[in-house]
Amino acid sequence: MKILLLSAYDAASHAYWHRGLVANLGQHQWTVLTLPPRYFSWRIRGNSLSWAYSERECLEQDYDLLIATSMTDLSALRGFVPHLAGIPTLVYFHENQFAYPESGREYGTVEPKILNLYTALAADHICFNTDYNRDTFIDGCRRLLKKLPDQIPAGVIEQLERRSSVLPVPLPQSVFLPHAPQPGPLRLIWNHRWEFDKGPELLLRAARQLCETGVDFRLDLVGQQFRRVPEAFQELRALLGDRLGHWGYVESVAEYRRLLQQADVVLSTALHDFQGIAVLEGVAAGAMPLVPGRLAYPQLLPASGCYCSGEGETQSLVDSVIHLAGLKRAGQALSAPDISALSWDNMAPLYEGLLHRVAVEGV
Repeated sequence: MKILLLSAYDAASHAYWHRGLVANLGQHQWTVLTLPPRYFSWRIRGNSLSWAYSERECLEQDYDLLIATSMTDLSALRGFVPHLAGIPTLVYFHENQFAYPESGREYGTVEPKILNLYTALAADHICFNTDYNRDTFIDGCRRLLKKLPDQIPAGVIEQLERRSSVLPVPLPQSVFLPHAPQPGPLRLIWNHRWEFDKGPELLLRAARQLCETGVDFRLDLVGQQFRRVPEAFQELRALLGDRLGHWGYVESVAEYRRLLQQADVVLSTALHDFQGIAVLEGVAAGAMPLVPGRLAYPQLLPASGCYCSGEGETQSLVDSVIHLAGLKRAGQALSAPDISALSWDNMAPLYEGLLHRVAVEGV
C-alpha cells in the first residue's frame, strides 16, 4: 500500500510511534509529513493551512490510506485539498484534549476539543493507545455536546464508539534489556518531562516524607526539560542531597538505557498519562513499576505496581517505597512484569490488520 502519514504536532511520543510504524511495516510505501511541536494553539489550528499550501503536490498523490494524528485539523485539510476526502482515513489518538489537567495558564478556549471531535468525525476509523484515552475522549465529547445550545445531531457519540478501537504504541526491541540491579539502597528513576502535568509536587511531598523516615534510597531524576521548570525540581535537588543520583536530561541513549537497567523501580507521579511510554521502557529494562492507580496504568500494568489514588495518594506512595526498600534490604529480588506483548514483534500483525481493514474494508 501507498500510505500518507500526517503528524501535525510531532512531539517525541508521536515520532516514536510513526517511526516504529515505518520501520516495522516496511512492506508499505510510506510518505510522512510532520510539523514541529511548538506554538500549540497555532499548530493545531493552522496545520491544515500550512500543509494545504506548502505540500499540495505531495497531498494530491494517489494513496491507498491516510493516517493522521488527532492533532491534525482533518476536516479543514480535506476542505482545502478535496483529493484527500476520497482516501480511506485512520486517525490515531495519542492523547485527547478532554483529559489534560489544567495548569492555570490556559486561554480557556474550547477549540482544541472541538478540533479533536471534528477530526474524529472526519475519519473512517479512530484508534486510541489505551481504553483510558478512548473512554475519556468519548465522555468528554458527550459532556461537550450537552453544553452546546442547539442544532446538535443525534447519534454522534454512537458513531464515534462504533468506529473506534484500541492499539497501544508498541515498544521497539531495543528497549527490552537485561536487568542489572546494583547493590546498596533502593534505586528509583523518575523519567518524565519536567512539567506540572507529570506531578513534581506529588514527587516532592513523597520525597520529603521519605527523607524524614530515614529510609535509604537513591533517586535518578531524568527527562526532557523546557524553559519553564516547576520550582519543585529545585526544591527536590536541595532536599535529596546524597540521595540524588543522576540529575537532568540524559543526552546519550546508551547511558539512559543503562540507568533504566540499573534501577530497581521506575516511578510515575503523573497527573495525566495516556499510555506512559517512559514507565514501560523502564519495565522493559527490568525495573519494577510504581505508578498511580489511575489514568492508563491499571490497564497496562499489574495492581501490585500501582499505589492508591485519592486523598491518601502521597502516603500510599511513601509506604510502597518503604516496603520495596525493605524487600531489597532483605535480599529479595524485585521483579518487573512481562510486557513483551507490547513489543513491535508481537504488535506488528495487529497494526497490519488494522491498516488493511481501514484501507480495504473501510472500517
